[in-house]
Amino acid sequence: MRNFLFAGFMFLFSISTFGQTLPKRIYKTERTVTVPIINGELDDEAWMQGEWEGNFIQFEPYNGVAPSQPTEFKVRFDDLHLYIAIKAYDSAPDSITNRMSRRDNGDGDMVYIIFDSYHDLRTGFAFGVSSAGARFDMIFSNDGQNEDPSWDPIWQAKAKIFDWGWAAEMKIPFTQLRFQKNSSDVWGFEVARQIYRHNEMSLWQIFSQNAPGMIHNIGELDGLKEIEPRKQLDIMPYTVGSYNTYESEDGNPFSTGKDFKGFGGLDGKLGVTNNLTMDFTVLPDFGQVEADPSEVNLTAFETYFREKRPFFIEGKNITSFNVGMGDGDVGNDNLFYSRRIGRRPHYDPDLEDNQFAKVPTYTNIIAATKLTGKTENGLSIGILESVTAEEKAEIDTDGQRSFETVEPLTNYSIVRLQKDINEGNTMIGGMATSTIRKLDGTNLDFLHKDASTAGIDFTQFFKEKNYTFSSSVFYSNVRGSAEAISETQQSSVHYFQRPDLNYVDFDTSRTQLSGLGGKIEAGKIGGNWNWLYLNTWKSPSVDINDVGFIQQADQILNVLWTGYNFNEPFGIFRSMHINTDVFLATDFGANLNGVGYEANFRANFKNMWSVGFGGSGQTRQVSKTLLRGGPSIKLQNSIGFFTHFSSDERKAFSLSGFTRQSSTEEKSSRREFYNLDFTVRPSNTLTINIEPEISKNFTELQYVDTYEFDPDTRYIFASLDQKVLSISLRVDYIITPDLTIQYWGQPFVAAGRYKDFKMITNPKADDYKDRFYEFSEGTEIIPGEDIYTVNDGIYSYEIENPNFSYDEFLSNLVVRWEFRPGSTAYIVWSQSRDYSESTGVFDVWDNMDNLFTANKPNNTFLIKFSYRFGLR
Repeated sequence: MRNFLFAGFMFLFSISTFGQTLPKRIYKTERTVTVPIINGELDDEAWMQGEWEGNFIQFEPYNGVAPSQPTEFKVRFDDLHLYIAIKAYDSAPDSITNRMSRRDNGDGDMVYIIFDSYHDLRTGFAFGVSSAGARFDMIFSNDGQNEDPSWDPIWQAKAKIFDWGWAAEMKIPFTQLRFQKNSSDVWGFEVARQIYRHNEMSLWQIFSQNAPGMIHNIGELDGLKEIEPRKQLDIMPYTVGSYNTYESEDGNPFSTGKDFKGFGGLDGKLGVTNNLTMDFTVLPDFGQVEADPSEVNLTAFETYFREKRPFFIEGKNITSFNVGMGDGDVGNDNLFYSRRIGRRPHYDPDLEDNQFAKVPTYTNIIAATKLTGKTENGLSIGILESVTAEEKAEIDTDGQRSFETVEPLTNYSIVRLQKDINEGNTMIGGMATSTIRKLDGTNLDFLHKDASTAGIDFTQFFKEKNYTFSSSVFYSNVRGSAEAISETQQSSVHYFQRPDLNYVDFDTSRTQLSGLGGKIEAGKIGGNWNWLYLNTWKSPSVDINDVGFIQQADQILNVLWTGYNFNEPFGIFRSMHINTDVFLATDFGANLNGVGYEANFRANFKNMWSVGFGGSGQTRQVSKTLLRGGPSIKLQNSIGFFTHFSSDERKAFSLSGFTRQSSTEEKSSRREFYNLDFTVRPSNTLTINIEPEISKNFTELQYVDTYEFDPDTRYIFASLDQKVLSISLRVDYIITPDLTIQYWGQPFVAAGRYKDFKMITNPKADDYKDRFYEFSEGTEIIPGEDIYTVNDGIYSYEIENPNFSYDEFLSNLVVRWEFRPGSTAYIVWSQSRDYSESTGVFDVWDNMDNLFTANKPNNTFLIKFSYRFGLR
């Protein structure tokens, strides 16, 4: 669990209210000639000189009053490092919450220091340490609105508890910070302290919870005379050995039941200039990364999976160009979706009965590099280049071997630039991406040969950043064979083949497809009362999925949102938030596709419990995708509700819960989702988290298949009763901040039973029952074990039994030891199990029994060793 007080501290900036600008405090640091030993003792000569700085003021829960405990600090420097000492006084040292945690998952009492070393009033480099010595680091951008906890600089910190409180020492190399050679005299600067048992945050440079933004409000650090920016050069070679065991297959030469492989690669970080850093990796390995959670996706759309690979996580905000809005599916739309790089191959070879194949499960990355930073004139730069290998399936035909390409050699390029002017009140930026595939000599002409996108964005803040206006526009172009572009036009993103689509042509001779998109946002982000108008649009031909992410084109969405925030405690409440919005969805044919309304309420209590609830309603809904290339269909009006709660996370036992229910008119569909989250901390070094969740979905209109006859088309649907249960178990044992053991496991059980098969007859009929014809079971449709036979009076055809029962177990055990700064050893054990059948029966105990007894698991044992050579 990431430090929730610091995260809440940041959240208050994003919902902040008007506040007067307070005078800036200035701390003057001094050069030291003796290097302090970083041990948390504070007994070095460097800390004996000069006065300790203090006079912190409470930020939350009560803004502007004296903190419950005093805090003091000193900052010293030499040619290579910054040194920070912090005294966190506490009149009850036995009450200090001294919890061990993994890096960036800070828990318990903490202190933080933030440097705006660019002094651009927008960017902050944060370093934190807990009373147990756990480190926390993060980059803030966009004046604190965006945060990147994936940033992992090389630095040191120690902490120790005394009878007067606790102390922290930090040693931060100048190579880990970015600053300009000629403007290093003054940096933005802040020190913060979190007292966990009181849920209290105090600041050295106080400012109002009502201030819109953070970095431009922090104090200043003076006295950094004659320091030189240091160019970083770190080389980190690694080596990996892995051993796999799995179920063997008789006659399959590629499935012997065990495999062993060893390989290596290289990671590195190079300071190109004072402000620009290049990260690079050659033949990267991500074997220690946790697997994606299980899912059953019965929609026409691709699932968005969160990035977990360290190389692509760090600095992801720099290469982001969001073209959606809000949370959920639409919010994921982006010109760059890093999971495209190294993805599962696009093609699976068709095999004969006497053939076996060894097909790669992912595409190897040959090399990748990132260049990030900010120039002296305020230009932010993010450039990523990656080359992935041509992947081939090895095919055995009665002992004869052949190879077939399943993924082409591919080059990905991403360039993101952003310039801030007018003291950060104006931002102008742009982004371009390119995907180039080498298709010559392959059978992969159904893929795009190349794809490119380009976009520009603009943001303007008004009235001390309390009001904002932003806009962006982007262009996409994909090129390839007529087959490739035809498949693109018929994909779920477009469905140009729809018979009622009269404003776009489906052209099978096209060899390229271009489109436009954009969005506009305007609103009041300062003040207890906030409002925002948002508009996003994507033309029918826009397609960014070669290296970006989008689920649906041909979309115009308008949203008007407003909310009110009570940030100061009152009565039994610590804070309260009320929000509501209305939205309107149309397309480029001027068709109304839905009107919706949402409202929600959240209250945080002084005892650190919280509750929330909300609801939504949608009407005049039309789906262009439900028939998967067929005509649009009217949907029933729907209504939904949700509730959530959480207990005090400071306790040894805490829990939270979330429920969501929705239904449509005439009970044509119902959805239920229930989630509980239990966290137990038996000791300050051990955390156990159990998260069960269950969903129950019923719909009378679940797509089954499409059958084309001349001149008719049959769109076959059925009622679906689906149930899904998963239980996630996560265990964190933190032996020391640098030696950790983490386990994650998830059994997953899902089943779906189809009944009441029907065909769509009049999808836009006003009466819901007139939109389809339901087959009579036993006469018009005859169920079988594997095949259902249909005779609709005109045509006879067969439907493959769509019932399913799918069970899966995933687990991952990782022992991580950072034996010296930047050098790490991993021991990993991953296991996966799966079992499936076409019964559609949801029986948890039988399904679990089949899962753990029917098949042999797939086990992977991996050892990875990387060593950092700091050459500068």
